[in-house]
Amino acid sequence: MKDYLLRRLLQTPIVLLVLITISFFLIRFAPGGPFSFEGRLDPQVQAALEAKYGLDKPLWKQYALYVGGLAKGDLGPSMKHPVHTVNEIIGHTLPTSLFLGTLALLFALALGLGAGIVSALHHNEVLDYGGMAATVIGISLPTFVIGPILQLLFAMYWQWLPVAGYAGLARPEYLVLPALTLSLPFAARVARLMRAGMLDVLNQDFVRTARAKGLRESTVIFRHSLRGGILPVVSFLGPAIATIMTGSLVVEQIFQIPGLGREFIASATNRDYTLVLGTVIVYGVLLILCNLASDLLYGWLDPRVSYG
Repeated sequence: MKDYLLRRLLQTPIVLLVLITISFFLIRFAPGGPFSFEGRLDPQVQAALEAKYGLDKPLWKQYALYVGGLAKGDLGPSMKHPVHTVNEIIGHTLPTSLFLGTLALLFALALGLGAGIVSALHHNEVLDYGGMAATVIGISLPTFVIGPILQLLFAMYWQWLPVAGYAGLARPEYLVLPALTLSLPFAARVARLMRAGMLDVLNQDFVRTARAKGLRESTVIFRHSLRGGILPVVSFLGPAIATIMTGSLVVEQIFQIPGLGREFIASATNRDYTLVLGTVIVYGVLLILCNLASDLLYGWLDPRVSYG
């Protein structure tokens, strides 16, 4: 496993460089620019702005300067937020999205694993049909429908939670509804994968043997079946965690949460080259690390997996 981990870590800078290179040239070749939507700028003013941010240099030189700055940990200045650097913007918004994503991940795992196990244990019964019908609804409904429904019920009708806003980590109740909104589609997918994995394991000979020995059903489920049944969920968690941890533009917009998702979409709309690349790098690093953690966890759960 150590050799496998070392290989993956050595591959990470190469993968990131490819991602950065493709993203850099895609955003530069896209129509428009960071100063194309400012109205009719004076040509001298526009030339001064382009010179300030190095946009007057050849494209290959811009790329070389950007990669050189990255080697020093500098993501560059934001072209639409001149008083802030990209490092400052990401440092300010990323913790909010990570906290929201962590809470949503906990909700998704708790709801999804529980529903999947119950459906598998009551296969082809009312609980199974009801649970799978709920997962279809969870997968089908977009977050911009789920969010207002939860706001209507929990905030306006029952008045249990705030309807929107963000008050920092000192007031986590503001994140309950957005985290639940973000988690429900993932919980539905986790439930379906968990059900399929548990049904496969429950039909194995070693489970029949454990039941034949007279072991309690809880022991059979949690000690003998769960480790194998959760494997499909572990495979899904790599990209899912990266997605859920970085939050969602729709959820952050509905609940007015100042997270990284809103900045990412705004930067793409405004052609803020450096902020787009900075958020892409953050997403890329999270995706690589989460996939690596998922692969290592899968190998730990399933001894048949070889890292050779």
